[in-house]
Amino acid sequence: MDANSIYSELAKMYPDARCELNYHNDFELLVAIVLSAQTTDVLVNKVTLPLFEKYQTINSLALADVDDVKEIIKPLGLANNKAKNIIGLAKKLKDDGFLKIPADYDYLITLPGVGRKTANVMLTEAFKIPRIAVDTHVLRVSNRLGLVSSNDVIAVEEKLMSLYPREIWHQVHLKLLFFGRYFCKAKNPHCEECPFIRICQYKKALK
Repeated sequence: MDANSIYSELAKMYPDARCELNYHNDFELLVAIVLSAQTTDVLVNKVTLPLFEKYQTINSLALADVDDVKEIIKPLGLANNKAKNIIGLAKKLKDDGFLKIPADYDYLITLPGVGRKTANVMLTEAFKIPRIAVDTHVLRVSNRLGLVSSNDVIAVEEKLMSLYPREIWHQVHLKLLFFGRYFCKAKNPHCEECPFIRICQYKKALK
């Protein structure tokens, strides 16, 4: 089964794959992505509802009290660092004169809490700039499906981009993400129902 056949099967499984973070603008999206590290989108959506009601702009978050923000987002875990990061990124945006999030990868990764994956998600989701963001789910299933053979995030990103045309990179990311999040889980994947079982590298590793 080649890369295109894998994508076609994933597209059948997840025709409506989309970003599951709730947001109304680019600022809210960036904050939500930063908060989503090592937690679920469902939990992020619960805390961002009161967070965005209180802090609706870059400027207001830049002036926020860290303890207040930490209290709002504490169900997420790592609340102390995440509170500092989202206030810090708002301060930097404000100090650098940005009232909106710029569509600039090199600038985005200078913001507190924003790494390669977060910047790529931001670019492709908010600005429709083709990217394949490699998170833990995409990394895991890309290896299990034999699309890549590496745990190096940059190498995996580059390999996936070489396998698929630019116009579907965003959907490649989302469909691999959904497959990893809901089907091919880190623990207890649904191997008995998997359409990729005959090519699965995870199955081979278990033998």
